Amino acid sequence: MQKAFQSECIPYSETGKFSKIILDYISDSPTLREFYKIPVSIEGIQQAIESRKKFPTDRKLLVEGLQKQYEGINSGDRVFANLTLLQDINTFTICTAHQPNILTGHLYFVYKILHAVKLCRHLKQELPQYNFVPVFFMGSEDADLAELNHIVVDQKRYEWKTGQHGAVGRMKVDKELIQLIDALEGRLAIEKYGSEIIALIRECYQINFTIEHSTFLFVHQLFKDFGLVIFLPDTPFFKKPMIPVFEQDLFSHISSEVVIETSHKLSKAYNVQATPREINLFYLSDGIRNRIVQNGEKFSVNQTALSFTKEQLLDELQHHPEHFSPNVILRGLMQEILLPDIAFVGGGGEVAYWLQLKGLFEKFKVPFPMLVLRNSFLIIEKKYANLLKKLNLQPQDIFNSEEQVLTNIVRAHSMHDLSLTTEKKDMATLYNLILQKVTQIDSTLQKHILALQKKQQGLLSALEKKLLRAEKRKFHAQKNQLRKIFAELFPSGGLQERSENFTTYYAKWGSTFFELICQHSLTLEERFCILTES
Repeated sequence: MQKAFQSECIPYSETGKFSKIILDYISDSPTLREFYKIPVSIEGIQQAIESRKKFPTDRKLLVEGLQKQYEGINSGDRVFANLTLLQDINTFTICTAHQPNILTGHLYFVYKILHAVKLCRHLKQELPQYNFVPVFFMGSEDADLAELNHIVVDQKRYEWKTGQHGAVGRMKVDKELIQLIDALEGRLAIEKYGSEIIALIRECYQINFTIEHSTFLFVHQLFKDFGLVIFLPDTPFFKKPMIPVFEQDLFSHISSEVVIETSHKLSKAYNVQATPREINLFYLSDGIRNRIVQNGEKFSVNQTALSFTKEQLLDELQHHPEHFSPNVILRGLMQEILLPDIAFVGGGGEVAYWLQLKGLFEKFKVPFPMLVLRNSFLIIEKKYANLLKKLNLQPQDIFNSEEQVLTNIVRAHSMHDLSLTTEKKDMATLYNLILQKVTQIDSTLQKHILALQKKQQGLLSALEKKLLRAEKRKFHAQKNQLRKIFAELFPSGGLQERSENFTTYYAKWGSTFFELICQHSLTLEERFCILTES
């Protein structure tokens, strides 16, 4: 890569951007230990391998299904080599998952995939007797279009406005999505590699391609040289082995009972992420992905006219398992039943809801994977790095509110002492003397004196704030510079990775952007990474 970046990693706790449950998880808090099985370490990986060896993964079915998915794909030697490796009982997967957001959605889509890639490389070095394959499990059955229909490039939102319904993966590329790509080209084409990424987008997103197929093609082209295997669960081939699990969920409600119990325990200390339902399956068909609900002896598909008796529903499950779509409670179980998986790389929300699922895995006697918090990055381009340097700030200094950072700058560089600490101490001494004198005369006046002291201290604190505000007005240049920094690095107050799309950076740096991220990706360290262009 022509551009050089300095990498610095800080504890997640110092960012102020992560939930208590995640901070407790990565710090190995005793409060959470009963909710997961395997610690995040090499020893944990070995433990996961031994557990997985005892589980009868149907590798023949897995490889046959994956090879069918890749029929007609003529590029990706490393991918096809990994498909072959999956037949070997000494090959294990590191899995990550995401919905088919258009054009991959947020930056963390890329980060989690490259984390899985880097972890596989690291484990091969540490445990050369085994093979490790990175797998992307596509949640193409997700029906939350509002969450998946937009991207942000250079802080501008591009939204796909379509009238289609049902699972987003089954929706078709239409003229509205092509118009979005046209608009995006106007922004990206001005960059060195903009035309390259737009050409790839147009190749993968063609009229009447499903979103699942387009996302499959796009992700494959982006990550084929990293050996990434893409798993598409929306197929009868992969749904058929899940029939026993789906049947128990439909008619015995085992999943719900187990997860509710675990969630109740977890909720005593944390906000739980996922809410189990009596039935954790959707009915899936073209234009429909609606919940299955039981009403007495009948099973109906919510907000539709579809209805089944128990016998009819069981017959539907046996003959058309592809019509049944697991929700968040069952999706992970499906993933781990079908893949020889030892670790799942997920974001904060994903790790949080997986902590609700350990009991469910134990109930079905499926190995529970190691949960690895995906890598997070903050990318500071050179112009913003220069602004930080001009303000005498280190990158880690900006993990605070914009106002607090400005306050720190003013306090550090003001020509005046803005603190009234000495005066507050003098006042406290004075009031102690007054208190001693007055209580000798009338002890009932003690509360009055203390109230006067508290009021005066408050007035001094208010005066301090006024002094600080007055001084801040002299630092308007620094304030404007800070505003630019925060708008770029923390759009809308959140992390860059939860807003921007990867094409923002690919258009500037090409595929070497992925090499940069992979190079600086951590494996099992679980720390936040700041990349500063030098």
